[in-house]
Amino acid sequence: MTKQVLILGATGKIAGHAIATLLAKTTDQLLLFTRHPQNLSIADESRETVIKGDTLKTDELNAAVAQADVVYANLRNPAIAQQARNIVAAMDQAGIKQLVWISSIGIYDEVPGKFGDWNNEMLGGGQEDSYLGTYRKAADEISASDLDYTIIRPAWLTDKDEVDYETTKRGEKFKGTEVSRKSIGNLVAEVIANPAKYALQDLGVNKPNSDGDKPAWY
Repeated sequence: MTKQVLILGATGKIAGHAIATLLAKTTDQLLLFTRHPQNLSIADESRETVIKGDTLKTDELNAAVAQADVVYANLRNPAIAQQARNIVAAMDQAGIKQLVWISSIGIYDEVPGKFGDWNNEMLGGGQEDSYLGTYRKAADEISASDLDYTIIRPAWLTDKDEVDYETTKRGEKFKGTEVSRKSIGNLVAEVIANPAKYALQDLGVNKPNSDGDKPAWY
């Protein structure tokens, strides 16, 4: 079944991989929502529609969400908790259930050992207004909603041309230190294609056998 997939933050690198995978493997129509449409490269004008908008402007967001069957949010902003609230409200108003949400490693203090200590030091673990603190607030908004959400918490991201990942569930210790953006983009497309399988899932994602005190490339 062809879906209308709204991609919020469509100029992001992970979003680019998700878009490529969706174009290659589905017949879905893609609504590319961004504040910076000049930064988008369109591969298929018959299936990609660019929408200039800001998730912090509820009228623009609501109008875009009303056109969608699925929402995929690939956002990075100090106001991400407010963005989450706006998205939940817009989806409730439109009667749309499936949300794919990109979050961050470490928001639940789930990363063990020296790597966990390093990750907290780098991202501000335990600090309410830090990167991790704001992403935790946003994830809490999503998980408290009545949406069929899937939260994805990637390890430290690489631009390697590979699809190689494993997942852990919320409450389990995180594995590994890194994962490719291409892997996350492919997982996003998989989640969109199989909503029932991934509904109400909160997943850590890493490349297998990438354990260490910090990412090997850092």
